[in-house]
Amino acid sequence: MKLPHKAHVAIVDGEIFIVMRNEGSPFEPRLGRQHRPDLTATNFSAGVKHQDDIGQLRGATDLHELAHGAAAAEWLNAKAIAGEIRDLLVIADPKTLGEMRRHYHSELQKRLVDEIDKTMTGETSKRIETAIVQA
Repeated sequence: MKLPHKAHVAIVDGEIFIVMRNEGSPFEPRLGRQHRPDLTATNFSAGVKHQDDIGQLRGATDLHELAHGAAAAEWLNAKAIAGEIRDLLVIADPKTLGEMRRHYHSELQKRLVDEIDKTMTGETSKRIETAIVQA
């Protein structure tokens, strides 16, 4: 994947939200300037479609994780609307990414370079850079 220089990279799962920048070239990304925004998960309507008793009992769906994904999308929306994000790559586990997509503002969608549906929150910068190159 070609990742523009200075593009933001949001790495998200149901609990962690990290924003980094590509300090390298488009074909050789080098992630730097890590930031962990403080989110307050308030949008519990995020998991309305997942509120069945069976899914909750089996632990298949955690409304707090879905609300965290919605809060990450809302934070990114605010930054895109304010013009603070020009290019964005989102890397998130499939469930979180699916929830985030439901909350993308049109201004954020214009700035999306790509998405990678993979859990990368616990990985090193080098492994994340490799995943970006291989995408």
